Amino acid sequence: MVADELGDETVDRLFHALADTTRRDILRRCVRGELSVSRLAEAYPMSFAAVQKHVAVLERAGLVTKQRSGREQLVRTDPDAVGRARQALDELESAWRGRVDRMARLLAEDPATEENDTTEGPER
Repeated sequence: MVADELGDETVDRLFHALADTTRRDILRRCVRGELSVSRLAEAYPMSFAAVQKHVAVLERAGLVTKQRSGREQLVRTDPDAVGRARQALDELESAWRGRVDRMARLLAEDPATEENDTTEGPER
């Protein structure tokens, strides 16, 4: 399972980072091209420090990287990290679909279900 390959802590950090609207927006903005933290901060009705904290959460999750360029910190996305989050979701979806399919097969094989179908109320 991909989540196991990445480790629970890694997957937790990824989804925690993606759970916030501002962080998802920062990620979208940085997909278009690297931006400085100060440029990002101009786009939000919050302090520069708050934007820095959002970027730090994204960085810990491996979704973005920061690189110093003079006095600025440039933020860029890591497309591989977004792909890992997608893979983890795909794996979870596959596991749930497998469970639903197994339940459907069990219900189809259950003789009690067949009896209930034929003994419930008058026929129409």
